[in-house]
Amino acid sequence: MFAAEAALSAFLEAVFTKFLSPQLWSYARFLEVDSTFEEWRKTLLGIEAVLNDAEEKHIREKGVKVWLDDLKALAYDMEDVLDEFDTEAKQPKPMGGPQITMTKVQKLIPTCCSSSGSGALILNENMNRTIKRITKELEAIAKRKFDLPLREDVRGLSNATERKLQTTSSVDGSGIYGRDSDKGKIIELLLSDETTRDSKISVIPIVGMGGIGKTTLAQMIYNDERVKNHFEMGIWACVSDQFDVTRITKAVLESVTKTSYDIKNLELLQDSLKNELKGKKFFLVLDDVWNENYHNWDVLQVPFKVGAQGSAIIVTTRNEEVAYLMSTLPSHHLGELSSEECWLLFAQHAFANINSDVRRSLEPIGRKIARKCKGLPLAAKTLGGLLRRVEFFHL
Repeated sequence: MFAAEAALSAFLEAVFTKFLSPQLWSYARFLEVDSTFEEWRKTLLGIEAVLNDAEEKHIREKGVKVWLDDLKALAYDMEDVLDEFDTEAKQPKPMGGPQITMTKVQKLIPTCCSSSGSGALILNENMNRTIKRITKELEAIAKRKFDLPLREDVRGLSNATERKLQTTSSVDGSGIYGRDSDKGKIIELLLSDETTRDSKISVIPIVGMGGIGKTTLAQMIYNDERVKNHFEMGIWACVSDQFDVTRITKAVLESVTKTSYDIKNLELLQDSLKNELKGKKFFLVLDDVWNENYHNWDVLQVPFKVGAQGSAIIVTTRNEEVAYLMSTLPSHHLGELSSEECWLLFAQHAFANINSDVRRSLEPIGRKIARKCKGLPLAAKTLGGLLRRVEFFHL
């Protein structure tokens, strides 16, 4: 009775995250499908402009529900294709070495491709057919939105970093499931002297797709008593949209001093920050980083270098390239929640005001919906929050 497609925005976030992979685009250009993937991305941008309104109306508008069902099914197909390309793009390719037999060559050819007579890789027939089908169906879905009573939100989901609330270090630990192991591993690393053996300040990236819970994990670590006791100073800065060195430096300085500044001169900001950090063992979280420009990072970290040996920085990002650019230690990749953990999180948001008898009767369908969240905490919370407003749940 209740549609899991109400959390489709969270799933599309995962698809957009795939488009951030440089390896995927390089491999797509090699196989001459990059223009098609770019068409997919642009079409999805147009679709997501009405997605917020569609999620609000799908319960009472049957046509909107069908449209969301079709879009969700196609989004899964797109994600499968992008996953296959991204996986193959990251596989090491043979370089030189002894002659390889044809049987071994065939084993090296990815499932999405086949070898032409000249030895070049081309899309195999099945993958080519799948890509053409997705393109055709995506165009049809994009056109159908004009026949539905949907209002555009010009901000769109892809610009979520510009419109979402700034993250803070505060966290409600009672609403978190399945992250104790991740938290323990990173804290163990932070408290170890091994982290700064090769560098004065350690940088540990937390990497994962949108909605996977990177910020929540960083908040848990930031507020842990062991971390607070180990470092002299805790600092939190939400980076999000543009990697503006001046703005971020100002945010870090304000977090350190608990004072608002109206300074716009980078040199003055950096000098002030150096004075605050000099000789201090600090712990800094840079949340939601998208920067792939090494020079920007190199300039930003100048004041950090005056801190004491053993200082540490956690960076949360969706992009492995960003993590590689900034890290001094291996990235911590954050995975999906288990089915049970996802259900507990979903239930917490969906059934908060429901008596135990009603909750028991709704649990089977609730678990079914929670499974559709595919282990994404944001999807579980979003869908649970939406269903909480539905009158049926208050009968």
